[in-house]
Amino acid sequence: MKKGLVVFSAGEVGGLRMAIASLALLPFAVRQVSRMEPGRWKYIAGSGMLGNFLPAFLFAYAETRLASGLAGVLNSLTALFTLLMGAIFFRQSITWMRMLGIVVGIAGTAVLIFSGNGSTDLDNKYYGIYIVLATVCYGASVNIIKHRLQGIKPLVISSLALLTVGPLALGYLFTTNVVGKLQHTPGAWEAFSYIAILAIVSTAIALVLFNKLIHISTTLFASSITYLIPIVALLWGVLDGERIQLWHYAGMLVILAGVFIVNRAK
Repeated sequence: MKKGLVVFSAGEVGGLRMAIASLALLPFAVRQVSRMEPGRWKYIAGSGMLGNFLPAFLFAYAETRLASGLAGVLNSLTALFTLLMGAIFFRQSITWMRMLGIVVGIAGTAVLIFSGNGSTDLDNKYYGIYIVLATVCYGASVNIIKHRLQGIKPLVISSLALLTVGPLALGYLFTTNVVGKLQHTPGAWEAFSYIAILAIVSTAIALVLFNKLIHISTTLFASSITYLIPIVALLWGVLDGERIQLWHYAGMLVILAGVFIVNRAK
């Protein structure tokens, strides 16, 4: 996302990501359209919108002002919101220990978003809220897949979910200047290649693998892969020259502590 934003706007990055990912799995989706039960389509569309379309744009907007390492850490809130969405909409139980974990995680998020000194980066802090909203969407999508799409193969869910949002992404892209930038802007094709990698590897392929994990485990365990995302994101961020402040480390540790409590609680 960060490399793609060098040339393209946040909306263009989100739109290209969804369009390319949808096209990558289109051959699989076409064969399954007629086989899908009519009553399941609303849940597939919901998964596509909440688990893919909205987060793709929210993350892209956040990345315009937020370090990618910090964005990765905030993404660990997915486990907390998976539990909350499950309790609110799918009657999943929440113990007091898990509630403690949620509170700790939210406190860590506040520290991470509002840490730092000086008014110059005040706007940057609030961009973390985009990531928080994306993790709320992820939490809802995980529960939809687990409780409403059980029994459907992960590749089928993934391809059809992307199929439902692909036309929206393409329609949006027609309102932008993506084609003009590819034709005339230096470095546009390089930026496009980074977005293509993001779409194919980190969206299409990763979505199939993640949906497989949801089917063979619990929603909470599946969403716990967000433990690893902060580590990977921070490493890539540091390699790319990003600087992490002491308060950021404190917020990261508090968030991960909250996620750990939620997953360990009975």
